[in-house]
Amino acid sequence: MLKDITIGQHFPGNSPVHNLDARLKIVITVLFVVVMFMSTNFPGLILSAVFVLTMYKLSGIPLKMLKKSIKPLLPLIFFTVVLNLFFITGEVPLIKIGALEIYMEAVIFCIVMISRILLLICGTSLLTYTTSTIALTDGLEALMKPLNKINFPVHEMAMMMTIALRFIPTLIEETEKIMNAQKSRGALLDSGTFMDRIKALVPILVPLFISAFRRAEELATAMECRCYHGGEGRTRLRQLKITKDDIRYTVVCMVFFAVILSMKIFFKRVI
Repeated sequence: MLKDITIGQHFPGNSPVHNLDARLKIVITVLFVVVMFMSTNFPGLILSAVFVLTMYKLSGIPLKMLKKSIKPLLPLIFFTVVLNLFFITGEVPLIKIGALEIYMEAVIFCIVMISRILLLICGTSLLTYTTSTIALTDGLEALMKPLNKINFPVHEMAMMMTIALRFIPTLIEETEKIMNAQKSRGALLDSGTFMDRIKALVPILVPLFISAFRRAEELATAMECRCYHGGEGRTRLRQLKITKDDIRYTVVCMVFFAVILSMKIFFKRVI
């Protein structure tokens, strides 16, 4: 299961999505999230799915990564669906199981909710798949630059966010190593009652936290040895520059988002 978690991983490439300016990719991702929350009908969700699949096709990211992105969240999605399926009421029951009743309104709501969650996961994951940590840091810092006027530590905040994102795969790998080490010593991590499994997590969490703090200290020491003093006076190897292709691709995305939102006018909302 841990191997299937792909949050924070970057896959280098030379596709139009990879080469798109980091600032524009962040803006497009945020707008995509807003559009997904505003989309209330099936045509809009279908167009959103077409947009996401097209972006993955252009980026060259294999579609199997979608499965890896979704798989760790399936238990949470299943629990949410079951909860909504039996607690949302309507006019006429579609299925009746003893005292439990399932209505068509609940089924439609669950379908829309699942579609939104899956599209949000796949769409936002594409940002880290196609953007390096350095580019993501520079993009966030550039977008939050106006906050410098109120003495907000923009560079430090952007650096912390990207470092946290970058270390997710490292912590996952470390967790897997600790679990394998505990299993080799006879620890029963996958068997027993629910409380037994909770107690079995203690030998994993303690060394994991120690390892995380040690890595954080080593990183801080390395940054100090390189005379790191924040963003003031800092130069960059690669300067962010918006090209004509960036503007063209961004306009296409904006038009696509406008078409998705227009579905609310031409089609009836389902939730």
